[in-house]
Amino acid sequence: MKNRREFIKQTGITAAALGFGLPQMSFAMPSQDPLFKISLAEWSVNRLLFGKKMDHLDFAAMSKKHGIDAVEYVNQFFMDKAKDMNYLREMKTRAEGEGVTSVLIMVDREGMLGAATSEERKQTVENHKKWVEAAKFLGCHSIRINAYTAVPWSEDPKIAKEALNVTSSGLRQMCEFAHDFDINVIIENHGGYSSDAKWLAQLIKETEHPRAGTLPDFGNFQIHRDDKRVVSYDSYRGVDELMPKAKGVSLKPTVWDDRGGQHALDYSRMMKIVLAHGYHGYVGIEHGEKDREWESIVEIRNTLRDTMEVLKG
Repeated sequence: MKNRREFIKQTGITAAALGFGLPQMSFAMPSQDPLFKISLAEWSVNRLLFGKKMDHLDFAAMSKKHGIDAVEYVNQFFMDKAKDMNYLREMKTRAEGEGVTSVLIMVDREGMLGAATSEERKQTVENHKKWVEAAKFLGCHSIRINAYTAVPWSEDPKIAKEALNVTSSGLRQMCEFAHDFDINVIIENHGGYSSDAKWLAQLIKETEHPRAGTLPDFGNFQIHRDDKRVVSYDSYRGVDELMPKAKGVSLKPTVWDDRGGQHALDYSRMMKIVLAHGYHGYVGIEHGEKDREWESIVEIRNTLRDTMEVLKG
């Protein structure tokens, strides 16, 4: 994008302040401290990994090569290695050798937090424990889990409450285990009930544990889709509602409105919302265009850097 900085200045900063009633404030910090840090989610290169065009062990080095010095792993790419200390040690050695920070592990395919039976829910908790231990060893601060539930999505508040109830107990159990390892358990808005920001914020509140947090994902606010309609949640409002308990942020370059529509991300508007909550941690890029994954990642990295410079002003 030509003249990215000028474009950002003209198309978002005022909208951010007006759209959410945020004050026209300066986010200036001491020169040695960035407004936020940039990391890379491994899912950005999932096609390369699934297609055997890249090895998981090379992820940290490849990220560094492309100007990003922090990574967010996805367990699917080392699914059978959670307890393989030799493999984990190699991951850790390679990351540290490159000067790359291991931020978190995104955990999938380990059971449903809100499964139908108590036995299944208990097993889900057990399945996640090994990833807490792996995260601790690698130097991560969190694991990201999903708040999927066997309760079908419904707009009925009573059913939504039922989904929340069966999910919160397991989350608290995971947090109690993770607390001893100094690891957070964070939930991303990832479809279904979890993409309703009010529902997810309430889940964290009712869990009542300091290790429980959110991972607001700018582009994951589609709640439900069927043949007749798309139910979505406004991304800017959703991120604003999830940021008070955020322990990470995930960036996709598209956002949702309340009417099932998708739009290009307004970087300045969104980052001003993030910063207004006092967050200065990692913003994880989670996007890679097919056949030009690394090029598109670098483009987003550059836009984020330019956005930071604009907001500093």
